[in-house]
Amino acid sequence: MLSDEQLLRYSRQIMLPDVDINGQEIWLNSTVLIIGLGGLGSPVAMYLAAAGVGELILVDDDEVELSNLQRQIAHNTKRIGAPKVDSARNTIASLNPDTRVKALYERLDDDALDRLIATVDLVVDCTDNFTTRFAINRACFNNKKPLVSGAAIRMEGQVAVYDPLKPESPCYQCLYKEGSDEALTCSESGVLSPLVGIIGSVQALEALKVLASVGESLAGRLLLLDAKTMDWRSLKLRRDPECSVCAHLHKEESEHDK
Repeated sequence: MLSDEQLLRYSRQIMLPDVDINGQEIWLNSTVLIIGLGGLGSPVAMYLAAAGVGELILVDDDEVELSNLQRQIAHNTKRIGAPKVDSARNTIASLNPDTRVKALYERLDDDALDRLIATVDLVVDCTDNFTTRFAINRACFNNKKPLVSGAAIRMEGQVAVYDPLKPESPCYQCLYKEGSDEALTCSESGVLSPLVGIIGSVQALEALKVLASVGESLAGRLLLLDAKTMDWRSLKLRRDPECSVCAHLHKEESEHDK
């Protein structure tokens, strides 16, 4: 049961027919893993906490730097040198003290990542390198956990949902192959400040939609933003029947349905 304070705090969401009290309770009972607390992870963490997600697990092994503050809004000047996960936890506490936060100031290896993802309801990938993204994707499909992936560079951004619970959904490796260009990071290529806020906000929205089955998620689609022209494009994604990550999962489901 929601308390009177919760009914007031989340009233603008509860009044939405697609959400109602049931949807709000689902969010309050959900655990979301956010990997990367930089430009994307900042708005993701803040909006999920504000919306009432009950538990957030934050993972990042970096400290706050002056050059981060142009876009990483969960941090501030006084926290330069502090672990990003601790800075983000303090910001979340000021937004919604009811959201439980577990902060992991470390880089997870594949085994630790797999064990952690098995314990959550959904994963949001806010990292900026392909090696980590591929590892997160593998662990999500191994554990059948939905993955909300985002990326932003220069003045371009993209968001996708990879959901192993949906037979038509591809995975990240269906779209990108390992060995892609590792140099495409904000530190090497630059990024316009509000862009990461836009993409991170869309990631947070998709996470909430998937958790409470609200509307239609981006599963099977890639949403692209060209910030120079503010053009949005939505591309349909197809599963790779030979994908080393998700093909066996879909084959198992097909055999089970026979």
